[in-house]
Amino acid sequence: MPHRSRLAGFIIDCQTDDLDAAASFWSQALGVTIADPHAGDDTVEYQQFGDTRDDLHIEVQKVDHPSRVHLDIEADDIDAEATRLETLGARKIAFVKRWWVMEAPTGQRFCVVRMKHPERGTPAKQWD
Repeated sequence: MPHRSRLAGFIIDCQTDDLDAAASFWSQALGVTIADPHAGDDTVEYQQFGDTRDDLHIEVQKVDHPSRVHLDIEADDIDAEATRLETLGARKIAFVKRWWVMEAPTGQRFCVVRMKHPERGTPAKQWD
Protein backbone atom coordinates (compact mmCIF):
# COMPACT_ATOMS: atom_id res chain seq x y z
CA MET A 1 0.00 0.00 0.00
CA PRO A 2 1.48 3.37 -0.96
CA HIS A 3 2.28 5.66 1.93
CA ARG A 4 4.63 8.50 2.84
CA SER A 5 7.14 8.89 5.67
CA ARG A 6 10.04 11.05 6.82
CA LEU A 7 12.16 11.85 9.85
CA ALA A 8 9.93 13.71 12.30
CA GLY A 9 12.55 14.62 14.87
CA PHE A 10 14.34 13.67 18.04
CA ILE A 11 13.08 12.95 21.53
CA ILE A 12 15.49 13.53 24.41
CA ASP A 13 14.46 10.97 27.03
CA CYS A 14 15.40 12.22 30.50
CA GLN A 15 15.30 10.09 33.62
CA THR A 16 14.81 13.04 35.95
CA ASP A 17 12.55 14.47 38.62
CA ASP A 18 13.02 18.00 37.22
CA LEU A 19 11.85 18.14 33.61
CA ASP A 20 11.93 21.95 33.68
CA ALA A 21 15.67 21.94 34.42
CA ALA A 22 16.31 19.31 31.74
CA ALA A 23 14.32 21.28 29.16
CA SER A 24 16.12 24.48 30.12
CA PHE A 25 19.52 22.81 29.67
CA TRP A 26 18.67 21.34 26.26
CA SER A 27 16.97 24.54 25.10
CA GLN A 28 20.11 26.51 25.84
CA ALA A 29 22.45 23.82 24.53
CA LEU A 30 20.60 23.62 21.20
CA GLY A 31 19.86 27.35 20.92
CA VAL A 32 16.09 26.87 20.66
CA THR A 33 13.12 28.07 22.67
CA ILE A 34 10.69 26.05 24.75
CA ALA A 35 7.57 26.42 22.62
CA ASP A 36 5.24 24.26 24.71
CA PRO A 37 6.22 23.46 28.31
CA HIS A 38 3.06 21.34 28.72
CA ALA A 39 3.13 19.30 25.51
CA GLY A 40 2.39 15.99 27.27
CA ASP A 41 -0.83 14.49 28.49
CA ASP A 42 -2.01 13.03 31.81
CA THR A 43 0.37 10.07 31.56
CA VAL A 44 3.50 11.54 29.95
CA GLU A 45 5.44 14.76 30.50
CA TYR A 46 6.99 16.49 27.48
CA GLN A 47 8.33 19.93 26.71
CA GLN A 48 8.46 20.79 23.02
CA PHE A 49 11.04 23.12 21.47
CA GLY A 50 10.44 25.79 18.84
CA ASP A 51 12.71 27.64 16.43
CA THR A 52 14.11 24.36 15.10
CA ARG A 53 15.65 24.07 11.68
CA ASP A 54 13.24 22.92 8.94
CA ASP A 55 10.49 22.52 11.57
CA LEU A 56 12.28 19.48 13.00
CA HIS A 57 10.30 18.20 15.98
CA ILE A 58 12.49 18.13 19.10
CA GLU A 59 11.21 17.60 22.60
CA VAL A 60 12.33 16.56 26.06
CA GLN A 61 10.40 13.69 27.64
CA LYS A 62 10.41 12.55 31.27
CA VAL A 63 10.96 8.76 31.39
CA ASP A 64 11.53 5.96 33.89
CA HIS A 65 14.18 4.17 31.80
CA PRO A 66 17.81 5.36 31.48
CA SER A 67 18.28 8.66 29.64
CA ARG A 68 18.89 8.45 25.89
CA VAL A 69 17.93 10.12 22.63
CA HIS A 70 15.61 8.43 20.16
CA LEU A 71 14.22 9.49 16.83
CA ASP A 72 10.68 9.49 15.48
CA ILE A 73 9.71 8.63 11.92
CA GLU A 74 6.36 10.08 10.95
CA ALA A 75 4.07 8.47 8.39
CA ASP A 76 0.61 8.99 6.96
CA ASP A 77 0.03 5.23 7.55
CA ILE A 78 1.95 4.07 10.63
CA ASP A 79 1.06 0.39 10.18
CA ALA A 80 2.30 0.36 6.57
CA GLU A 81 5.50 2.14 7.64
CA ALA A 82 6.09 -0.29 10.53
CA THR A 83 5.64 -3.19 8.10
CA ARG A 84 8.06 -1.59 5.61
CA LEU A 85 10.63 -1.20 8.36
CA GLU A 86 10.13 -4.83 9.46
CA THR A 87 11.04 -5.93 5.92
CA LEU A 88 14.30 -4.02 6.40
CA GLY A 89 15.05 -5.95 9.59
CA ALA A 90 13.45 -3.83 12.34
CA ARG A 91 11.03 -5.38 14.81
CA LYS A 92 7.94 -4.09 16.52
CA ILE A 93 8.35 -3.77 20.28
CA ALA A 94 4.95 -2.36 21.29
CA PHE A 95 2.04 -0.24 20.16
CA VAL A 96 1.74 2.64 22.65
CA LYS A 97 -1.34 4.89 22.50
CA ARG A 98 -0.97 6.08 18.88
CA TRP A 99 2.49 4.97 17.75
CA TRP A 100 4.74 1.95 17.22
CA VAL A 101 7.89 1.51 19.27
CA MET A 102 10.37 -0.24 17.00
CA GLU A 103 13.89 -1.61 17.33
CA ALA A 104 16.48 -1.41 14.56
CA PRO A 105 18.53 -4.53 13.72
CA THR A 106 21.40 -2.83 15.58
CA GLY A 107 19.37 -2.38 18.78
CA GLN A 108 18.37 1.30 18.71
CA ARG A 109 14.77 2.05 19.68
CA PHE A 110 12.72 4.50 17.63
CA CYS A 111 9.06 5.32 17.12
CA VAL A 112 6.75 5.46 14.11
CA VAL A 113 4.23 8.25 14.70
CA ARG A 114 1.40 9.85 12.75
CA MET A 115 2.36 12.65 10.39
CA LYS A 116 1.27 15.96 11.91
CA HIS A 117 2.06 18.64 9.33
CA PRO A 118 2.71 17.09 5.90
CA GLU A 119 2.83 20.54 4.31
CA ARG A 120 5.73 21.74 6.48
CA GLY A 121 9.40 20.82 6.55
CA THR A 122 11.13 18.38 4.26
CA PRO A 123 8.78 16.61 1.82
CA ALA A 124 7.95 13.02 2.81
CA LYS A 125 9.21 10.07 0.77
CA GLN A 126 6.55 8.14 -1.15
CA TRP A 127 6.78 4.35 -0.67
CA ASP A 128 4.96 1.85 -2.90
